[in-house]
Amino acid sequence: MNLPENYIPVLIQAAVGLGFVAFTLVASHTLGPKRHTSGAVKDDTFECGIEVEGNARSPYSVKYFLTAILFVLFDIEIVFFYPYAVNFKDLGLEGFLAVATFIAIFFIGFFYVLKRGALDWNK
Repeated sequence: MNLPENYIPVLIQAAVGLGFVAFTLVASHTLGPKRHTSGAVKDDTFECGIEVEGNARSPYSVKYFLTAILFVLFDIEIVFFYPYAVNFKDLGLEGFLAVATFIAIFFIGFFYVLKRGALDWNK
């Protein structure tokens, strides 16, 4: 196998991650409870011991989904700061200006969301 030595730490980390997942799956299967239920009891809905009432298909407010999407959007943008944090000395002023522009666009989007009232739950 002819791999550059730079890939060895990545392969070790991937192997440790996969090993942990495999170990956790096997351990939970062997050490976990063995319950064998059948029929209606197994298919019955259970919610903290409270009797089921109504239909589970009740509609959610669109605000909930909008807030979730905005959280994911603004959370993922943080990932783009990682390459800058790793190489900020090498990137110099040009890198700083690029990140400052990115942050400015980020704040424009954030203030737009605030102005539209997407985060105001009292409306």
